[in-house]
Amino acid sequence: MKRTAETMVSPAGMRIIRLLIGRAPQSVADLVKAVGVTRTAITEQLDELEEAGFVERTVERLSGRGRPRNRFRATQAALRLLDSGRECLIGQAIWRAVREVGGDSFVKKILNQVSIELANHYNRLVTAKTPAGRLRQMNKILTNKGLLVEFVDEGSHVSIKKRSCEFISLFEGTRSVCYIDEKVMTLVVGHPVRKVACRHDGDPCCIFEIDKKAR
Repeated sequence: MKRTAETMVSPAGMRIIRLLIGRAPQSVADLVKAVGVTRTAITEQLDELEEAGFVERTVERLSGRGRPRNRFRATQAALRLLDSGRECLIGQAIWRAVREVGGDSFVKKILNQVSIELANHYNRLVTAKTPAGRLRQMNKILTNKGLLVEFVDEGSHVSIKKRSCEFISLFEGTRSVCYIDEKVMTLVVGHPVRKVACRHDGDPCCIFEIDKKAR
């Protein structure tokens, strides 16, 4: 039987993973405040998740005489765990075969066609007229699919923070599959969408932004 996130990690552990994914490292105090349980309960869950390889800690040195503080972040394994229910071994095999048989130029054609197909699907669901409105609706659709995404409208820009990724199981070093995200959003929004942050460059999550003139 296929192991899912629910069978590998307890519900309490999954709640912590969801809080950590796509965000800057959190302290125990941050997690206690977010979850509303005792510090001991949070610490026990973090220890289990760290041992399993889903969480890693860094030590923050404070100025003065303050004691060092541990901060925790989700690992790439946690991101894959969250997406385990959608992982498709056949899809991975097909993707590898396309690259090996067709080469880079053929891969680009495939990526473009896949992006068009996905955009056509979302365009049937997105009804807003403005680029900002369409991006907001896109965010809602992705949320309903179970992805951890956040819509940000701070006046100077409009963006989607993708804390989790439906393509993570297909990721490889060239990042070619990452092209799909940016291309699909551009086609759905009807205005160029820029990727201004990337988890693979060390950012907490991937962020896709619309130029403020598109509002």
